[in-house]
Amino acid sequence: MRFDLIDLKLFCEVVDAGSITAGAERCALALAAASTRIRAMERSLGAPLLTRSRLGVVPTPAGLTLLKHARGMLDQGARLREDLGAYAGGASGEVRLLANTNALTEFLPEALSSFLADHPHVSVDLEERLSDEIVGLVAEGVADIGIVAGTVDVGALATYPFRSDRFVVVTAAEHPMAKRPRVRFAEVLDYDFVGLDRTSSLQRFLAGKASREGRPLRLRVQLRSFDAVCRLVECGVGVGVVPQTTAARAAKTMALGVVELADDWAVRDLTIVVRAADELRPYARELVESLRASPGSSSQSAERISSSREAVRSNSKAPSPAG
Repeated sequence: MRFDLIDLKLFCEVVDAGSITAGAERCALALAAASTRIRAMERSLGAPLLTRSRLGVVPTPAGLTLLKHARGMLDQGARLREDLGAYAGGASGEVRLLANTNALTEFLPEALSSFLADHPHVSVDLEERLSDEIVGLVAEGVADIGIVAGTVDVGALATYPFRSDRFVVVTAAEHPMAKRPRVRFAEVLDYDFVGLDRTSSLQRFLAGKASREGRPLRLRVQLRSFDAVCRLVECGVGVGVVPQTTAARAAKTMALGVVELADDWAVRDLTIVVRAADELRPYARELVESLRASPGSSSQSAERISSSREAVRSNSKAPSPAG
């Protein structure tokens, strides 16, 4: 068998994406070239590595064995580049970070900025996923670091507190729910929704919660950001579910009603997860330390949520600005 590192990386990306086309895109390869490489690997092994169908590809038993060893070899290669990079005078590396929607949009841009400024030769591959997906991918070694909701089962992963927030319902100022202090998610399903794009992990999460209630999400429009959601909610298009931090910021300039969600899952203690601290590559370890030390600890976040809630209530009572 003759598999090079490009073959191994391509195979891992194809399995992670569930598609040869998507895997090829991640590796910056043409589809034909990627397909040729996969077939050559299967010929060299003498057994199929992937089961192909109209829905995509999944690894065969042989493919799963290759996947396990390929990830280990690629990780060792990354460690080698990082360790030798220091001797070359221009250390470089990449850290793969997975985060849920809340962490990605509200906290990571600021938290990552100081790390990236201090490490100009390091890149961070940041991807949005559902919290339970993140736990599995970190456990499998697909990602170095994950940031997940504190309510998910993280198994044997090492954990560190990151931030605290909660989800709230935002409505137009004159909406029937606007004056209510709290509401359950099942009640919100009576109204039209303004939501995020269907690929958003939060939107998939809310759709799953609605399904458990035996109700659909009546989505009127889907947007790319929480701020855009708040703007259309203000115009009366529908209601939305956004982080408390977003609602507090938006309420300073928009006429919104902000209602706490009474469901237990609405409280979002965000947690950093890794396989094991001593297994992290140097730059991944430094990123974890930077995220933990960045302004806005979990306790500070809790205090901010409390003060933000009061600010939201004050602004929601104020008259809408003219014009």
